[in-house]
Amino acid sequence: MNLALVFQSGDYVLMSVFLVLVLMSIITWTVIVVRALKLRRAKKGNAEVQKLIWNANTLEEAVAQVRDVDSPISDLTLEAVKAHENYCQYKDTKIAAAVPLSEYLVRQIRNSMSQIMRRFDGGLTALASIGATAPFIGLFGTVWGIYHALINISESGQMSIAAVAGPIGEALVATAAGLFVAIPAVLAYNFLVRGNKTLSQDMDAYAHDLHVQLLNSKD
Repeated sequence: MNLALVFQSGDYVLMSVFLVLVLMSIITWTVIVVRALKLRRAKKGNAEVQKLIWNANTLEEAVAQVRDVDSPISDLTLEAVKAHENYCQYKDTKIAAAVPLSEYLVRQIRNSMSQIMRRFDGGLTALASIGATAPFIGLFGTVWGIYHALINISESGQMSIAAVAGPIGEALVATAAGLFVAIPAVLAYNFLVRGNKTLSQDMDAYAHDLHVQLLNSKD
């Protein structure tokens, strides 16, 4: 398989297909590396923060220890404590605090969790789109290459097996390139979605404990 021959014999459409697939591959691997590292740091930071919080003597001490730690659970804790303080301070004046403390905290914690988990959705749409469209883009390049190969063969008058198999075989490279781009994108999408789901489950379990802790804390 001679890729140089593909670019030498291909026209601007076939070359554009390969350039698009190369761009898709770069985007895919960039998203994979960035998001995988971010997910790993988040899980590592969450484990560290939970250890600090549950080993603290008071809620104030726990908040002080995790304030400078960059992790989703740290952000969730700070937002929940802030919501608790606002409720206690403005419960007689703010309309938002007209509901019981438990329901108010549940609402604020859920909103904070949604905002935090939204940070980990970046790139997933790109991976899903690339995984779904890359094989078809490669197939389009193959069809286009085969069409022009047959045109050139008919014009040259050479109808032997060797004359047909060579150009068509080179045109099939586009389909292989499309699959080469799509398969990592699909696998990475499934991996990151699963990672986000486990992260969300861990945060949800922690949120229940934090909710109980805040309800039983002193003003």
